[in-house]
Amino acid sequence: MIEALRLMAWLSPGYPVGAYAYSHGLEGAVESGEVGDEASLTDWLADVLEHGSGRNDLILLAEAHAAASAGDAPRLSEVNDLALALAPSRELHLETSQQGRSFLDATVAAWGTPGLDRLAAGLPGAVAYPVAVGLAAGAHRMALAPVLAGFGLAFLQNLVSAALRCAPIGQSAGTRIVAALTPRVTALAFTIPALTRDDLGSATLNLDLGSFRHETQYSRIFRS
Repeated sequence: MIEALRLMAWLSPGYPVGAYAYSHGLEGAVESGEVGDEASLTDWLADVLEHGSGRNDLILLAEAHAAASAGDAPRLSEVNDLALALAPSRELHLETSQQGRSFLDATVAAWGTPGLDRLAAGLPGAVAYPVAVGLAAGAHRMALAPVLAGFGLAFLQNLVSAALRCAPIGQSAGTRIVAALTPRVTALAFTIPALTRDDLGSATLNLDLGSFRHETQYSRIFRS
């Protein structure tokens, strides 16, 4: 029971990582007209989840979880360096590194253990968000499967929350989208334990290019 509650706390919108400040390219997609209603938002989110950073983040989380479970600091550092290098734009690098640093600092302060404290001390600089979550979960000996599913759902819910602020959809539509895509989060999470770093890759070029354009977008409310 405590594992489930701990995971819910870590992935809650109230956890101090600043997720509300980022749209992961969604604001740029709305500005360009790529996303303009419930149907296009659902398609965009599904692509990001299954063919973009959603899938990559889950693979990186699993790699960090394995490294932390084994107490392997060098492997954890390698995973983190790779995760940061995979961010295709300055804004997306900021998004993952700021949230990761904030998550790790808050978790060490509130949920610290000797193993977590030692491994966290080996990552004094930028930390990718999925690596930070995988590190904390592995150090706490939490089962991987619920962490993957929970992180995937939190990723989806945060983007839907961003859409409520920048896209022409309402709360009812947002709730329908979360309900429609939750089974796909579960299905994706189920595939992750069999994958490795060799399986990393994305096919969301519009998001990457839109992120570059968003850096100079005249009017915006999100940092990415």
